[in-house]
Amino acid sequence: MSSSRQGNDRKSGQNRGPGRRSGGGGGRGFSPSGELIWGWHAAVAALANPERGPPHHLWVTPERAKALTERFGPKLRGEILDNHAIAQKLPPGAVHQGIALDIAAPPGVDIRDLAQPAQGIILMLDQVTDPQNVGAILRSAAAFGAKGVVMQDRHAPALAGALAKAAAGAADALPVCHATNLSRALEALSDAGWRAVGLAGEAEHDLDDVLDGGPTVLVLGSEGEGIRRLVAEHCDVLARIPMPGGFESLNVSAAAAVALYAAAMRLKS
Repeated sequence: MSSSRQGNDRKSGQNRGPGRRSGGGGGRGFSPSGELIWGWHAAVAALANPERGPPHHLWVTPERAKALTERFGPKLRGEILDNHAIAQKLPPGAVHQGIALDIAAPPGVDIRDLAQPAQGIILMLDQVTDPQNVGAILRSAAAFGAKGVVMQDRHAPALAGALAKAAAGAADALPVCHATNLSRALEALSDAGWRAVGLAGEAEHDLDDVLDGGPTVLVLGSEGEGIRRLVAEHCDVLARIPMPGGFESLNVSAAAAVALYAAAMRLKS
């Protein structure tokens, strides 16, 4: 898990072997050199992702240090802290489960690479900014076998913190493309053979009626504004999730899970 690029960023003495115990220190003023990840599943996935490189800092309880050594071997080095000291490194309320780390962000994937080959499901998020929602969406996308996720370069949360915790490892399991312009990204996907289905509550067609089993981009917008006009115009069709119970709408992460399930079942059939 070594990397010369990441290794040059480390400062002497900041990472300690799993058998050494350190006091608290750092406090809320700690300034990370990468992205903060916490929670067992999120942390293990980040550590296992070679594209992130080794962590700049790794903080673990003695129990978690033993589990990490069993999984990654003795070369992975961390600082042994108690639960309270780890919490002091993180935002208030972060449920860290005995492990947290500061690590480089994954580089992401180019839209042209994600487009080939044209098969499966791609999820596109248009200004969905809540980290908990995006994390839950990534988890559903991984569960239903999506090929990848496209988000805006701006107006999108980092693949870290509360998002990574909610994603439970999916932030490192799925290719993620950060596109400057979603409309142009849809054009590139269309040229490669993808069909874009935008989710909109006011659409005339039900989702199940428009899915054709081919390579599909599912486009979801924010809960307040929905898909923006220009992005919607670049979709091949708009569809709604029928709700016979009469309730007005679903949370965007719930809508994503329903849409992913429907598209995955259509591909299977």
